[in-house]
Parts: sequence; structure tokens; C-alpha cells
Amino acid sequence: MVNTTTELHFLTIREASELIRSRQLSPVELTRAFLNRIEATDDQLHSFITLLSDQALEQARTAEAEIIAGAYKGPLHGIPIALKDLYDTAGIRTTSGSRVDTSRIPTEDSTATARLKDAGTVLLGKLAMHEYALGGPDWTTGFEPARNPWNLAHITGGSSSGSGAAVAAGQAMGTLGSCTGGSIRGPASLCGIVGLKATYGRVSRAGVVTLSWSQDHCGPMTWTVEDTAYMLQALAGHDPKDPTTSTAPVPDYSLSLREDVKGLTIGVPRHFFFDPHPSVNSEVVSTVEKGLTALQDLGANLVDVTIPSLDQVRAANIVIMLSEAFAFHEKNLKSRPLEFGDMVRARFRIGGLFSSSDYIQAQRVRKMIKRNFADVLKKVDLLVTPTMTQPAPAFEGYDATSTVRGPSFTAPYNVTGLPAISIPCGFTASGLPVGMQIAGKPFDEPTVIQAAYTYQQHARWYQQRPSF
Repeated sequence: MVNTTTELHFLTIREASELIRSRQLSPVELTRAFLNRIEATDDQLHSFITLLSDQALEQARTAEAEIIAGAYKGPLHGIPIALKDLYDTAGIRTTSGSRVDTSRIPTEDSTATARLKDAGTVLLGKLAMHEYALGGPDWTTGFEPARNPWNLAHITGGSSSGSGAAVAAGQAMGTLGSCTGGSIRGPASLCGIVGLKATYGRVSRAGVVTLSWSQDHCGPMTWTVEDTAYMLQALAGHDPKDPTTSTAPVPDYSLSLREDVKGLTIGVPRHFFFDPHPSVNSEVVSTVEKGLTALQDLGANLVDVTIPSLDQVRAANIVIMLSEAFAFHEKNLKSRPLEFGDMVRARFRIGGLFSSSDYIQAQRVRKMIKRNFADVLKKVDLLVTPTMTQPAPAFEGYDATSTVRGPSFTAPYNVTGLPAISIPCGFTASGLPVGMQIAGKPFDEPTVIQAAYTYQQHARWYQQRPSF
């Protein structure tokens, strides 16, 4: 079922910011609408771990006073958002979805938290996630898994599970996810929203709980491409607290919000992402093929490309991820093993079984993969593929090992660090969302955003909302 009404909780950031700036809408009124929405729906969705009702209303009153005084900060001023519960928030518990950290209260904000606060956002709360951004959905963690607003019997994808569910259900206008193998784009695809993993080094990870130092990315999840661009604008840029962040200038991403793909060359690696495979859903592939046809009709040139090392991406991603995760969590795995959920404890322990040789060989494969992608991106402007191999599976009978078996359509961009966005491109016959992934050259988020925006404005899938 689809709801196309225009309640406040279904406004986009762009729509709400225009009303707030012109003083037709109060941030307090908007925040109350979202708190009411959360109260009415979260007993079904379980998107939130910590709800900050009083603080949110206080921040909304502050935003309202600033705007009345003429100190308007930009399109995020007075906008209600929420954070995946591994972003540090000063004085507010940050659990990472684990009993190990259930009482952890940071003394400082993460850089991303601070930058969104500086932009004037209103923090509604901290969101559900797969434990430590890896294990889930897992009831042994003590946290209820978030559910998919399009069908409550189905998962949201992970690990940014609450971040995907909250945006799709109208519980927050924007959220932050984190992404090591696909944890922003995966839930975005399965929940029918937009999720962007910018280039490695574009967004600071300081104050964000680590999964894999060399593959972790932070990024926005929103209902529309333009809303993602606004959030990225606030987040992007060098941070002395994170030495991996780039000093490259940050462009004005709003300039990419124009409809034009004419003359762009889009590479399509059909040999991996589109060819028949037991792990790949044919409805997903056919839906994205229609999206590619639409881009071609809009003036883009489609070219089949070959990326030789794609079959080795999943192995390299997992070996590097689990090795680095074990190094980060080793002390607690040894001293407090039973406080971890069953799934993540088992996965982290696997990381302790890899040898230094395994890790080095995975890094060598990673360099080869990066060279292969660089060679292809000399010939094309963008790469377009399905985001996920499947639509959202049901909780009943869900096989958690499926996330580490078969191909991964998102991991190539964590291994390479290239920018990639997932945008809605249709639905399966049973009404589950399908995402299309658009990836680009290093730090070429503007072209990625422009292509995504062009398709979005043509297809207009954002006009359909889940009703539950």
C-alpha cells in the first residue's frame, strides 16, 4: 500500500526548509510532528534505541529563536534528524547496539554529530543498528531488530537498520549511517530511500565507533537526492581529528541538483552485476535494467565494461574487515565475551583466525581491484548497477550467512573507496523496493549526485510512501 499524503512527517528536507526559512513552519511544530510519528509507529518499527524528546524540543525552540532573529543557518536549520547509535553524542549514551556498551556515555560529540549540530539540526534520538555494525538481525543482543516499513515481516538490511527504517517511515527527515561493506546503500535499497557513501576521506569518522579502519565510511540517508546533498554539504571536509580525511576543497553540492545526463558515459559491468546467478534476484536485475534504459533515454551513453577482479572483492572485503574488527574488539572479546550477541561474537572471532599473511594478501588484492576500477573509470564517467542482489528478505527463515556468501554489489566501493549512491528505482511484484547504485570517480560526488537527481526527477519514485 502507498500513502501519498502531505503530513509534516512526510515533508522532505527541501520542502520543510523552504517553509521554515519563510517562517511558514515552526521547527517546534515540525519536531512535535516527528515525535508524534515516532510515538505512533516505533512499537512496530523499533527504529530507535534512545529517544530524546525533551532535548529535541529544546533544540527546536533554539532554532526557531535563531531564525526569528535573522540568524538562519541554511537548509538544515530546524530539521529533525537521527543518528545511528555508533556516532558519539556528548552526554547521551552510544550503545553500538551492544550490551558491551549499553551504558557508555561519550564526553564529546563525533565530528559528524558536531557538524550537523552546527548546521542547526534537531536531534530526535539514536537509532537501532546491527551490533557493532556487523552482527544482525540478532535477538541475542538484547536490542529489538528494526523492521521494514514496506512490510513489517521483512528486514531493513544492515547495519544501518534503524537509519533506513526511520527515514522510510517518516520518523526522521534525515539520518546518518555508516558503511563498511554496504551498510548505508543496503538499507537504503531495501527501505526505498537514498543513501550515499562518499569517497573515503570526504567525511570524518572521528568519534564514530570503528568496525574496519581502512574501509569504514560515514554518510547520509534521506528520502530524496537533494536532501542527501544538503546533509553531505554539512558533513564534508577535512578534520584534524581524522588523519584520513582529505584536504581537497568541498564543492557546492546543490549545484549538482539539476536534470542533465546528456553526454555522460555510463559503464555497465554486466558480467558480475547482471548475469544470472543463484544469489541474484531476477526481478531486481530487470527493474534496474529499466532504470538504465531511462538514463539512456535521458541522454546518457551506456557502455558494457569488464572489471576483471570483481569476483575477488567479497573475500578481500571480509578478510580486511574482520581482521581489523578483531584488532579493535580483542580486549572485550577476551574479557567480556558473553556480553556480545551470538552473531557478532562469532564473526569477530573469525577475524582472530586470519594470519598476517591473509591480511597482507587481501590488501594486495585490494590494490589490484583499485587499479582495475581506475582503468575502467578512465573510459566512463559513472558505473551503474543494482545496489543489492535481493529485495528485503523476511525475518522468518532468514539465513544470516547469506550476507557473506555469493556476490556483494556494494563491497566493491568500500574496498576501492569510490563514491556510490543508492536511489529507488522501482518495486518487486510483492511491493518491496529495489535500489539502483550509481558510482563515480574519486571525489566526483557532484556527477554522482547529478545523475541520481536526474533519474529521480524522471522516475519520481519518491512520491510513493509505505503505509503500515
